[in-house]
Parts: sequence; C-alpha cells; structure tokens
Amino acid sequence: MTDGIHRDRDGGRADELLLARVSEAAGRARLGRRRVTHRAPLAEPGVWRAAVEGARRLVRAGGGSAASAGARLDLYEHGLTAAVDGRIQVVRYDTTVVHRRRVLSPQGLVRAHVLVDVDGERIVLRHGDFGRPEAWGSEIQRAVTDAQVPRALAALAEGARLVFGPVWITREEIGSRASSLRWDEVQRIEILNGSVAVRTAERWQVWGTVAAGIPNLCVLHALAERLAAAERDED
Repeated sequence: MTDGIHRDRDGGRADELLLARVSEAAGRARLGRRRVTHRAPLAEPGVWRAAVEGARRLVRAGGGSAASAGARLDLYEHGLTAAVDGRIQVVRYDTTVVHRRRVLSPQGLVRAHVLVDVDGERIVLRHGDFGRPEAWGSEIQRAVTDAQVPRALAALAEGARLVFGPVWITREEIGSRASSLRWDEVQRIEILNGSVAVRTAERWQVWGTVAAGIPNLCVLHALAERLAAAERDED
C-alpha cells in the first residue's frame, strides 16, 4: 500500500533506485514485510522553494529540516525506514525509544514523533512531512507497544524497576519522585493533555508530561493499564 502520487518517468526511475536502497536497509535490519509507504506531499515549485528556505532557517536555528520532495516513510512488520534527502534511517520497534513532541517546521510548531534509530541517532518524523500523519503516528505507537510490552512485563516479573523519565513502575507500584501508589490503589491511568494522570479513590494525580520528556509513553500506558487491571482481577 502506498499514498497515491503520480510521477513522471525520471521521477519513477529515481523512486525505483531509492526503493532498492530502502529495501536493502530494511533487509539488513530484518524488518520483515513492508506494510505501507507514506510519501512527502507534493507541492507547487514555489511552495517547495519557500519550504526549503524555511528548513534552512530551521537548520541554522537548530530546529532540523523538513522532509523534501521524494522523501518516503516505509512501515514494516518490525520497524520502519525514513528516506529524506538521500539518507535512509532505520528504526526497529523492539529497541527504539519514542518521544512525542511539538517541534519547529516551515509551517510553525507541529506535532512530531522523535525516535532513536538502529545506530543510536535521533530521527524526527513531523506531522506534515509525510501523508496521513494520524495513520502512521498511531501505527508506530501501536507497533512499538506490541514489540516492547512483553519483554517489559517479563522484566517486571523478575523484579525490575522500569523508568520512563519522571515516572517509574515495578510489579507492585507506580511512582514519581517522592510519591508512589500500589497498583491496587490505581483505578485508572489516562494520558490527559500530554500528562500522565493517575486516578485513585480520592483524586487524580498528575505525574510527568510529554514536554518533560517521558520516553515510550505508549509502552508506559499499556503496562500501567495491564498491571492495574491484574490487581483488580485478583481482588
């Protein structure tokens, strides 16, 4: 599956060469079968010139660059590749770290997923850099959760303490700084306006925000829901 975009003969040839490089990189990382491709949206030449100039200003300001024409985001069974300006970065869902941010782009502040690739380098996927951002954003979070939760549950069962920025969890408790709650005290876990909110019988408690740097928030949320539900089922 791919976002529908018509290209001329030269563009088609360039696409074929890029696809070959993407497929080779994905094969080396054992990403499995390609599921979907999202491309950078097309724009009129004048619009692209303005976007490129805006991206250059962002680079000088430390804000990074936006995806250029021809860029592509490929989602696979076990990870993804992002090809921008001839560079291909590879992410595996089972090892990456995901942050949700608001970052600068030529269009201003936009939502983004910031991941760590297989080489330990940061990769910024801005909403707007590729088509259907709600679809690929949700899919990345789901895939990272599915890949990492089983291993995290196994670590917790062995007594590990897992840290997600300002929030930590064990098999018995969830906490932040000097506060902690047993799982049987937790009624609900929600992500409200980018914050981790924990509901007890008495009140809501807000522990940490996305802006404060909670890594793998999707994994934390899934683990917390399962651990709290398991305690409720045992009562």
